[in-house]
Amino acid sequence: MAHPVPSAPKRTPLPSAIGAHVVPGGHPTTSALPTVEEVSAGGVVVEKYDGELRVAIIARLNRGGRLEWCLPKGHPENQENHEEAAIREIEEETGICGSVLAPLGSIDYWFTVSGHRVHKTVHHYLLRATGGHLTIENDPDHEAVDVAWVNLSDLPKRLSFPNERRIADLARETLPEDF
Repeated sequence: MAHPVPSAPKRTPLPSAIGAHVVPGGHPTTSALPTVEEVSAGGVVVEKYDGELRVAIIARLNRGGRLEWCLPKGHPENQENHEEAAIREIEEETGICGSVLAPLGSIDYWFTVSGHRVHKTVHHYLLRATGGHLTIENDPDHEAVDVAWVNLSDLPKRLSFPNERRIADLARETLPEDF
């Protein structure tokens, strides 16, 4: 069964979000901020525990110091494809090994950091947990500050970002009936 790729609603970005500068009483002017393309991969790793389906998620501190719960993800290394990067990143950030069951689509978004704009695309996969135990001790970047198992039915309420909540909904719809 084919599933649509989730996408965020299209909105007109604020001038500051696209590197524009507004002169008081004037109109936005585009600055010459360079744009960087970034790619990450990760996803939803699910296991059955005491008859319930649960998902490993991580917490990170955002630039403002606020705790955000999100799906594990990271950049491909060397010659990794997106699936291989998702498997490795999920294991590094959560301690849980997994095998890919299905692709869940991609999300993309923009942000500005350190004098440049970043266009980030994240490829998500549905994985079956195959081993390991929850830990953030193996996260080489030390981005994850906490990790937790969350019941699949509660996942949309725990995730901080709407795009990731849509990925969680798609994961629930994509799970094999015999899981």
